[in-house]
Amino acid sequence: MNIKQAKQEITNTLKAYLAKDPLGNYLIPPVRQRPVLLMGPPGVGKTQIMEQIAVETGVGLVAYTITHHTRQSAVGLPFIEKRTYGGQEYSVTEYTMSEILASVYSLMEKTGLREGILFLDEINCVSETLAPMMLQFLQCKTFGNQRLPEGWLIAAAGNPPEYNRSVRDFDVVTLDRVKRIDVEEDFAVWKEYARAKGLHGAVVSYLDIKKENFYRVETAAEGVRFATARGWEDLSELLAAYEALGLKAGREVVGQYIQLPRIARDFANYLELYHKYRDIYHVDEILKGTWRPVTVRELRAAPFDEKLSVMGLLLSRLSSAARDTRRQDALCQRLHAALTEFKEALAAGERPTETLEALALRRREDLKRARDPGLT
Repeated sequence: MNIKQAKQEITNTLKAYLAKDPLGNYLIPPVRQRPVLLMGPPGVGKTQIMEQIAVETGVGLVAYTITHHTRQSAVGLPFIEKRTYGGQEYSVTEYTMSEILASVYSLMEKTGLREGILFLDEINCVSETLAPMMLQFLQCKTFGNQRLPEGWLIAAAGNPPEYNRSVRDFDVVTLDRVKRIDVEEDFAVWKEYARAKGLHGAVVSYLDIKKENFYRVETAAEGVRFATARGWEDLSELLAAYEALGLKAGREVVGQYIQLPRIARDFANYLELYHKYRDIYHVDEILKGTWRPVTVRELRAAPFDEKLSVMGLLLSRLSSAARDTRRQDALCQRLHAALTEFKEALAAGERPTETLEALALRRREDLKRARDPGLT
Protein backbone atom coordinates (compact mmCIF):
# COMPACT_ATOMS: atom_id res chain seq x y z
CA MET A 1 0.00 0.00 0.00
CA ASN A 2 1.06 3.63 -0.30
CA ILE A 3 2.11 5.81 2.64
CA LYS A 4 -1.29 7.55 2.86
CA GLN A 5 -3.09 4.22 3.19
CA ALA A 6 -0.51 3.09 5.75
CA LYS A 7 -1.12 6.24 7.79
CA GLN A 8 -4.85 5.57 7.87
CA GLU A 9 -4.33 1.93 8.81
CA ILE A 10 -2.02 2.85 11.70
CA THR A 11 -4.49 5.52 12.86
CA ASN A 12 -7.28 2.95 12.87
CA THR A 13 -5.06 0.49 14.75
CA LEU A 14 -4.23 3.10 17.39
CA LYS A 15 -7.91 3.93 17.89
CA ALA A 16 -8.79 0.23 18.18
CA TYR A 17 -6.01 -0.36 20.73
CA LEU A 18 -7.10 2.61 22.86
CA ALA A 19 -10.84 1.82 22.75
CA LYS A 20 -12.35 0.66 26.07
CA ASP A 21 -15.55 -1.01 27.16
CA PRO A 22 -17.99 0.54 29.69
CA LEU A 23 -15.97 -0.98 32.55
CA GLY A 24 -12.77 0.72 31.40
CA ASN A 25 -11.09 -2.37 30.01
CA TYR A 26 -9.39 -2.26 26.64
CA LEU A 27 -11.50 -3.83 23.88
CA ILE A 28 -8.30 -5.50 22.68
CA PRO A 29 -6.33 -6.78 25.69
CA PRO A 30 -2.79 -5.31 25.81
CA VAL A 31 -1.29 -8.78 25.32
CA ARG A 32 -3.09 -8.94 21.94
CA GLN A 33 -2.13 -5.42 20.87
CA ARG A 34 0.50 -6.31 18.30
CA PRO A 35 3.28 -3.85 17.50
CA VAL A 36 3.03 -2.33 14.03
CA LEU A 37 5.95 -3.19 11.74
CA LEU A 38 6.17 -0.73 8.85
CA MET A 39 8.41 -1.98 6.07
CA GLY A 40 9.31 0.06 3.00
CA PRO A 41 12.05 1.83 1.06
CA PRO A 42 13.94 4.72 2.70
CA GLY A 43 12.65 8.24 2.38
CA VAL A 44 8.97 7.53 1.66
CA GLY A 45 7.71 9.22 4.85
CA LYS A 46 7.49 6.45 7.46
CA THR A 47 8.73 8.67 10.27
CA GLN A 48 6.71 11.69 9.21
CA ILE A 49 3.35 9.92 9.25
CA MET A 50 4.00 8.96 12.86
CA GLU A 51 4.35 12.63 13.74
CA GLN A 52 1.16 13.44 11.86
CA ILE A 53 -0.79 10.62 13.51
CA ALA A 54 0.31 11.74 16.97
CA VAL A 55 -0.77 15.34 16.33
CA GLU A 56 -4.07 14.40 14.69
CA THR A 57 -5.10 11.91 17.39
CA GLY A 58 -3.81 13.95 20.33
CA VAL A 59 -1.45 11.31 21.73
CA GLY A 60 2.21 11.46 22.68
CA LEU A 61 5.09 10.43 20.45
CA VAL A 62 8.54 9.15 21.44
CA ALA A 63 10.76 8.35 18.46
CA TYR A 64 14.14 6.65 18.35
CA THR A 65 16.46 5.45 15.61
CA ILE A 66 17.37 2.21 17.26
CA THR A 67 20.70 1.79 15.43
CA HIS A 68 22.04 4.68 17.52
CA HIS A 69 21.66 2.62 20.68
CA THR A 70 23.79 0.09 22.48
CA ARG A 71 22.42 -2.77 24.53
CA GLN A 72 23.02 -0.78 27.72
CA SER A 73 21.17 2.38 26.64
CA ALA A 74 18.21 0.42 25.28
CA VAL A 75 17.90 -2.19 28.04
CA GLY A 76 19.44 -0.46 31.05
CA LEU A 77 22.43 -1.22 33.25
CA PRO A 78 22.50 -4.30 35.50
CA PHE A 79 22.85 -4.07 39.27
CA ILE A 80 22.69 -6.59 42.11
CA GLU A 81 19.63 -6.68 44.36
CA LYS A 82 19.06 -8.88 47.42
CA ARG A 83 15.94 -11.07 47.39
CA THR A 84 14.66 -13.60 49.93
CA TYR A 85 13.06 -16.79 48.65
CA GLY A 86 11.96 -19.56 51.03
CA GLY A 87 13.82 -17.96 53.87
CA GLN A 88 17.07 -17.89 51.92
CA GLU A 89 18.67 -14.66 50.67
CA TYR A 90 19.86 -14.54 47.06
CA SER A 91 21.68 -12.02 44.89
CA VAL A 92 19.52 -11.20 41.87
CA THR A 93 20.35 -9.18 38.78
CA GLU A 94 18.03 -6.21 38.19
CA TYR A 95 18.24 -3.50 35.54
CA THR A 96 17.99 0.26 35.66
CA MET A 97 15.21 1.64 33.52
CA SER A 98 15.82 1.68 29.78
CA GLU A 99 16.56 5.11 28.34
CA ILE A 100 13.79 4.49 25.81
CA LEU A 101 11.16 3.62 28.41
CA ALA A 102 12.34 6.47 30.62
CA SER A 103 11.67 8.85 27.70
CA VAL A 104 8.10 7.54 27.54
CA TYR A 105 7.53 8.24 31.23
CA SER A 106 9.22 11.65 30.94
CA LEU A 107 6.88 12.63 28.11
CA MET A 108 3.88 11.50 30.14
CA GLU A 109 5.03 13.63 33.08
CA LYS A 110 5.81 16.64 30.90
CA THR A 111 2.65 16.68 28.77
CA GLY A 112 0.08 14.85 30.86
CA LEU A 113 -0.59 12.53 27.92
CA ARG A 114 -1.09 8.97 29.17
CA GLU A 115 -1.31 7.32 25.75
CA GLY A 116 0.95 7.52 22.74
CA ILE A 117 3.20 5.95 20.13
CA LEU A 118 6.70 4.61 20.71
CA PHE A 119 8.34 4.66 17.28
CA LEU A 120 11.53 2.68 16.70
CA ASP A 121 13.12 3.30 13.32
CA GLU A 122 15.54 0.95 11.50
CA ILE A 123 14.37 -1.89 13.71
CA ASN A 124 15.88 -4.58 11.49
CA CYS A 125 19.36 -3.02 11.50
CA VAL A 126 20.20 -3.32 15.19
CA SER A 127 23.56 -4.62 16.36
CA GLU A 128 24.10 -8.29 17.10
CA THR A 129 24.16 -7.69 20.86
CA LEU A 130 20.95 -5.65 20.82
CA ALA A 131 18.96 -7.86 18.43
CA PRO A 132 17.72 -10.39 21.07
CA MET A 133 16.53 -7.57 23.32
CA MET A 134 14.63 -5.89 20.47
CA LEU A 135 12.93 -9.16 19.57
CA GLN A 136 11.97 -9.56 23.22
CA PHE A 137 10.56 -6.05 23.23
CA LEU A 138 8.44 -6.66 20.13
CA GLN A 139 7.17 -9.92 21.57
CA CYS A 140 6.72 -9.00 25.25
CA LYS A 141 6.87 -5.16 25.35
CA THR A 142 9.59 -5.29 27.98
CA PHE A 143 13.21 -4.18 28.23
CA GLY A 144 14.88 -6.23 30.94
CA ASN A 145 12.37 -6.20 33.79
CA GLN A 146 10.74 -2.92 32.72
CA ARG A 147 7.46 -2.88 30.79
CA LEU A 148 6.05 -0.29 28.38
CA PRO A 149 3.01 1.42 29.97
CA GLU A 150 -0.43 0.41 28.79
CA GLY A 151 -1.97 2.73 26.22
CA TRP A 152 1.22 2.98 24.15
CA LEU A 153 1.42 1.57 20.64
CA ILE A 154 4.77 0.18 19.54
CA ALA A 155 5.42 1.15 15.94
CA ALA A 156 8.62 0.01 14.28
CA ALA A 157 9.98 0.70 10.80
CA GLY A 158 12.58 -0.96 8.66
CA ASN A 159 13.95 -1.15 5.13
CA PRO A 160 13.87 -4.24 2.90
CA PRO A 161 17.28 -5.93 2.37
CA GLU A 162 17.64 -4.59 -1.17
CA TYR A 163 18.05 -1.08 0.31
CA ASN A 164 20.30 -1.89 3.26
CA ARG A 165 23.02 -4.51 3.63
CA SER A 166 22.80 -4.42 7.43
CA VAL A 167 19.25 -5.70 7.75
CA ARG A 168 18.39 -8.77 9.78
CA ASP A 169 15.58 -11.15 8.93
CA PHE A 170 12.88 -11.59 11.54
CA ASP A 171 12.03 -15.15 12.45
CA VAL A 172 8.51 -16.55 12.21
CA VAL A 173 8.03 -16.34 15.97
CA THR A 174 8.54 -12.57 15.88
CA LEU A 175 6.62 -11.95 12.65
CA ASP A 176 3.67 -13.87 14.09
CA ARG A 177 3.50 -11.31 16.91
CA VAL A 178 3.52 -8.08 14.87
CA LYS A 179 1.10 -6.33 12.54
CA ARG A 180 3.14 -5.97 9.35
CA ILE A 181 2.39 -3.20 6.85
CA ASP A 182 4.38 -3.01 3.61
CA VAL A 183 4.55 0.39 1.91
CA GLU A 184 5.88 1.50 -1.44
CA GLU A 185 6.52 4.83 -3.11
CA ASP A 186 3.57 6.54 -4.81
CA PHE A 187 4.07 9.82 -6.65
CA ALA A 188 0.36 10.74 -6.72
CA VAL A 189 0.17 10.55 -2.92
CA TRP A 190 3.44 12.43 -2.50
CA LYS A 191 2.28 15.14 -4.91
CA GLU A 192 -0.84 15.68 -2.81
CA TYR A 193 1.36 16.08 0.25
CA ALA A 194 3.80 18.33 -1.62
CA ARG A 195 1.01 20.66 -2.72
CA ALA A 196 -0.39 20.87 0.81
CA LYS A 197 3.00 21.59 2.34
CA GLY A 198 3.98 24.04 -0.38
CA LEU A 199 7.09 22.38 -1.71
CA HIS A 200 9.03 24.25 -4.37
CA GLY A 201 7.12 24.57 -7.64
CA ALA A 202 10.12 23.52 -9.71
CA VAL A 203 10.32 20.19 -7.89
CA VAL A 204 6.60 19.46 -8.21
CA SER A 205 6.30 20.51 -11.86
CA TYR A 206 9.48 18.66 -12.87
CA LEU A 207 8.28 15.42 -11.30
CA ASP A 208 4.88 15.96 -12.88
CA ILE A 209 6.64 15.79 -16.24
CA LYS A 210 9.10 13.04 -15.31
CA LYS A 211 7.37 10.84 -12.76
CA GLU A 212 9.87 8.06 -13.41
CA ASN A 213 12.54 10.19 -11.67
CA PHE A 214 10.57 10.52 -8.44
CA TYR A 215 12.04 7.45 -6.74
CA ARG A 216 14.91 5.45 -8.19
CA VAL A 217 17.67 3.34 -6.69
CA GLU A 218 20.37 2.07 -9.03
CA THR A 219 23.59 0.17 -8.47
CA ALA A 220 26.57 1.27 -10.55
CA ALA A 221 30.31 0.56 -10.51
CA GLU A 222 30.78 3.61 -8.27
CA GLY A 223 28.18 2.34 -5.78
CA VAL A 224 24.48 2.91 -5.14
CA ARG A 225 22.91 5.98 -6.73
CA PHE A 226 19.44 7.16 -5.77
CA ALA A 227 16.68 9.76 -5.84
CA THR A 228 14.12 9.55 -3.03
CA ALA A 229 11.06 11.40 -1.79
CA ARG A 230 13.05 12.62 1.21
CA GLY A 231 15.75 13.96 -1.09
CA TRP A 232 13.26 15.91 -3.20
CA GLU A 233 11.59 17.42 -0.13
CA ASP A 234 14.87 18.45 1.49
CA LEU A 235 16.07 19.91 -1.81
CA SER A 236 12.82 21.85 -2.05
CA GLU A 237 13.42 23.43 1.36
CA LEU A 238 16.94 24.41 0.32
CA LEU A 239 15.77 25.95 -2.96
CA ALA A 240 13.24 28.11 -1.12
CA ALA A 241 15.92 29.30 1.32
CA TYR A 242 18.39 29.98 -1.51
CA GLU A 243 15.84 32.06 -3.39
CA ALA A 244 15.05 34.08 -0.26
CA LEU A 245 18.78 34.79 0.10
CA GLY A 246 19.31 35.52 -3.59
CA LEU A 247 21.54 32.46 -4.05
CA LYS A 248 21.66 30.11 -7.01
CA ALA A 249 21.49 26.32 -6.76
CA GLY A 250 23.50 24.67 -9.51
CA ARG A 251 24.18 21.10 -10.57
CA GLU A 252 26.54 20.45 -7.65
CA VAL A 253 23.99 21.61 -5.08
CA VAL A 254 21.21 19.51 -6.60
CA GLY A 255 23.54 16.49 -6.65
CA GLN A 256 24.04 16.77 -2.90
CA TYR A 257 20.39 15.78 -2.45
CA ILE A 258 19.50 13.85 -5.61
CA GLN A 259 22.36 11.39 -5.66
CA LEU A 260 21.70 9.93 -9.07
CA PRO A 261 23.83 12.03 -11.45
CA ARG A 262 21.69 11.93 -14.60
CA ILE A 263 18.55 12.94 -12.67
CA ALA A 264 20.39 15.66 -10.76
CA ARG A 265 21.78 17.02 -14.03
CA ASP A 266 18.38 16.89 -15.71
CA PHE A 267 16.66 18.70 -12.84
CA ALA A 268 19.40 21.35 -12.63
CA ASN A 269 18.82 22.13 -16.32
CA TYR A 270 15.08 22.26 -15.75
CA LEU A 271 15.56 24.58 -12.76
CA GLU A 272 17.38 27.10 -14.94
CA LEU A 273 14.51 27.08 -17.43
CA TYR A 274 12.00 27.33 -14.59
CA HIS A 275 13.56 30.56 -13.36
CA LYS A 276 13.87 31.81 -16.93
CA TYR A 277 10.16 31.25 -17.57
CA ARG A 278 9.30 33.20 -14.44
CA ASP A 279 10.95 36.28 -15.90
CA ILE A 280 9.95 35.75 -19.54
CA TYR A 281 6.26 35.32 -18.79
CA HIS A 282 6.11 37.88 -15.99
CA VAL A 283 4.49 35.48 -13.52
CA ASP A 284 4.37 38.04 -10.72
CA GLU A 285 2.43 40.45 -12.93
CA ILE A 286 -0.06 37.74 -13.90
CA LEU A 287 -0.71 36.98 -10.24
CA LYS A 288 -1.41 40.67 -9.65
CA GLY A 289 -4.10 40.52 -12.33
CA THR A 290 -2.19 42.16 -15.15
CA TRP A 291 -0.55 40.61 -18.20
CA ARG A 292 0.77 41.74 -21.53
CA PRO A 293 -0.69 40.65 -24.88
CA VAL A 294 2.76 39.58 -26.03
CA THR A 295 3.02 37.27 -23.01
CA VAL A 296 -0.26 35.60 -23.91
CA ARG A 297 0.84 35.08 -27.52
CA GLU A 298 4.22 33.65 -26.47
CA LEU A 299 2.67 31.27 -23.97
CA ARG A 300 0.08 30.09 -26.50
CA ALA A 301 2.84 29.21 -28.95
CA ALA A 302 5.13 27.62 -26.32
CA PRO A 303 5.85 23.85 -26.25
CA PHE A 304 3.79 21.72 -23.89
CA ASP A 305 6.61 21.27 -21.35
CA GLU A 306 7.10 25.01 -21.21
CA LYS A 307 3.40 25.61 -20.64
CA LEU A 308 3.41 23.02 -17.88
CA SER A 309 6.36 24.72 -16.21
CA VAL A 310 4.61 28.09 -16.27
CA MET A 311 1.49 26.49 -14.83
CA GLY A 312 3.71 25.01 -12.12
CA LEU A 313 5.05 28.46 -11.34
CA LEU A 314 1.57 29.92 -11.06
CA LEU A 315 0.22 27.07 -8.97
CA SER A 316 3.23 27.19 -6.68
CA ARG A 317 2.76 30.88 -5.99
CA LEU A 318 -1.01 30.48 -5.52
CA SER A 319 -0.54 27.50 -3.20
CA SER A 320 1.98 29.44 -1.14
CA ALA A 321 -0.37 32.41 -0.82
CA ALA A 322 -3.30 30.15 0.09
CA ARG A 323 -1.21 28.31 2.67
CA ASP A 324 -0.11 31.57 4.29
CA THR A 325 -3.74 32.69 4.43
CA ARG A 326 -4.83 29.42 6.05
CA ARG A 327 -2.09 29.76 8.65
CA GLN A 328 -3.11 33.32 9.44
CA ASP A 329 -6.74 32.20 9.77
CA ALA A 330 -5.72 29.36 12.08
CA LEU A 331 -3.64 31.74 14.19
CA CYS A 332 -6.55 34.21 14.40
CA GLN A 333 -8.89 31.43 15.50
CA ARG A 334 -6.50 30.33 18.23
CA LEU A 335 -5.93 33.89 19.40
CA HIS A 336 -9.70 34.48 19.45
CA ALA A 337 -10.13 31.34 21.55
CA ALA A 338 -7.45 32.60 23.94
CA LEU A 339 -9.19 35.99 24.25
CA THR A 340 -12.57 34.34 24.84
CA GLU A 341 -11.08 32.09 27.51
CA PHE A 342 -9.47 35.07 29.21
CA LYS A 343 -12.65 37.15 29.02
CA GLU A 344 -14.85 34.39 30.47
CA ALA A 345 -12.48 33.98 33.40
CA LEU A 346 -12.66 37.70 34.16
CA ALA A 347 -16.46 37.79 33.81
CA ALA A 348 -16.77 34.91 36.28
CA GLY A 349 -14.65 36.82 38.77
CA GLU A 350 -11.91 34.25 38.51
CA ARG A 351 -8.23 34.91 38.32
CA PRO A 352 -7.03 33.62 34.90
CA THR A 353 -4.56 30.76 35.26
CA GLU A 354 -2.42 32.32 32.55
CA THR A 355 -1.73 35.85 31.42
CA LEU A 356 -3.13 36.93 28.07
CA GLU A 357 0.39 36.90 26.63
CA ALA A 358 0.95 33.34 27.87
CA LEU A 359 -2.35 32.18 26.36
CA ALA A 360 -1.47 33.73 23.02
CA LEU A 361 1.98 32.17 23.12
CA ARG A 362 0.49 28.74 23.86
CA ARG A 363 -1.87 29.04 20.90
CA ARG A 364 1.06 29.96 18.67
CA GLU A 365 3.00 26.94 19.91
CA ASP A 366 0.01 24.68 19.21
CA LEU A 367 -0.09 26.00 15.67
CA LYS A 368 3.65 25.49 15.24
CA ARG A 369 3.46 21.88 16.43
CA ALA A 370 0.71 21.20 13.91
CA ARG A 371 2.68 22.85 11.11
CA ASP A 372 5.96 21.03 11.72
CA PRO A 373 4.69 17.59 10.62
CA GLY A 374 3.11 19.17 7.54
CA LEU A 375 -0.51 19.36 8.69
CA THR A 376 -1.24 22.96 7.72
